[in-house]
Amino acid sequence: MTDDVFESLFALGRDLPRQGPGSDATTRRLLELAGPLPARPRALDLGCGPGRASLVLADAGADVLALDVHRPFLDRLAEAAAARGLPVRTTCRSMADLPHPDASFDLLWAEGSAYLIGFAEALRQWRRLLAPGGALVVTEAEWAAAEPSAAAREFWAQHGGLRTAAGTVAAARTAGYDVEAALPLPDRDWFDEYYGPLAERVGNADLDRPGMPEAVARTSAEIRLRREHPEDYRYTGYVLRPTAPRPGPPWTARAEVDADRPRVRAVNLTAFPGAAEADLVDALRADPDAWIPGLSWVATSADGRIAGHALLTRCQVGGAPALALAPCAVRPEHQRRGAGSAAIRGALDAARRLGENLVVVLGHADYYPRFGFTPAAGFGIRAGFEVPEESLMALALDPSRPVPTGTIRYPAAFGV
Repeated sequence: MTDDVFESLFALGRDLPRQGPGSDATTRRLLELAGPLPARPRALDLGCGPGRASLVLADAGADVLALDVHRPFLDRLAEAAAARGLPVRTTCRSMADLPHPDASFDLLWAEGSAYLIGFAEALRQWRRLLAPGGALVVTEAEWAAAEPSAAAREFWAQHGGLRTAAGTVAAARTAGYDVEAALPLPDRDWFDEYYGPLAERVGNADLDRPGMPEAVARTSAEIRLRREHPEDYRYTGYVLRPTAPRPGPPWTARAEVDADRPRVRAVNLTAFPGAAEADLVDALRADPDAWIPGLSWVATSADGRIAGHALLTRCQVGGAPALALAPCAVRPEHQRRGAGSAAIRGALDAARRLGENLVVVLGHADYYPRFGFTPAAGFGIRAGFEVPEESLMALALDPSRPVPTGTIRYPAAFGV
């Protein structure tokens, strides 16, 4: 894109009420979903743009600090806030450069802006800023259809790609948040204050300006795509809160060492009624195509005894490498006390450090989502055998990376 085209695109959007989908009504509804908050919450509006959300938050009683890198946005926002007597301060800086101390805000607000530094990265960086009980409200573009049109896929591929809702939820959980609410934005939020005024600006554009014809063509194609394929993609507002620490014994999670092998077998023998799972671990350990050093993890008690075990081994999804989480075992006397969770989290963190991404698991649908797993069908992943859809789950350790789709091929030891 040439500088002339960039400047023309910016000119088309200058002084519009919004720089992306949204509405005052949606902002107010998301604020309701974010409650309860202190009587006068300290709010940080990240990437505030023209500041419509900042004004709504301030009008609702929040003490707002509005942040953006574009000084003209902030100047006009400050004037509007002063005219209405609203408590809005402004700061001109990047969302990735926040000097504020930990726990500085009760409410973080990011309508359509987190993508600028990467959704997952933004959530990780911002988490420390939330005071106890605080909430992060973020709106993010995502796929709404299982099979989006070719036109929509081509457009969004040029803009960094989209996740499914399952992928967004997984990214939030991986970044250390619970998802308290999700609100898809209504279609009018695209046109009333965003595409409608932008289309009028396009119709009156000066086509003799260098770069303007291409800018008009790009913008018109974007608006036309939304009109023709509204079912393919959407913006969704999410209310997120940092995941609370889970009470339980102070388990120590670490990678398996050679001396642990008989103890790991003993854990699996006591956790299950037969020897099938214990034999499976031994068979996987003997398979060089399946076994990955450093991805067999144990949780030990204070006296060093192994209480739980979790194993990740190599599988294939659609012919691409992935990981299978199985088996997971906890001694009966330690079950429901966090030992299994400690081993699983340790294994997943180790896989992330190794640069792995996709992990699949077949298990209880009410247990594995706590680690960020969501139904595999949302990723376009399926098993090669009959299995309840809600029991087959997947997790992208780095949600910014693409994941393969297709059928899972397990190591031979699984016998499927």
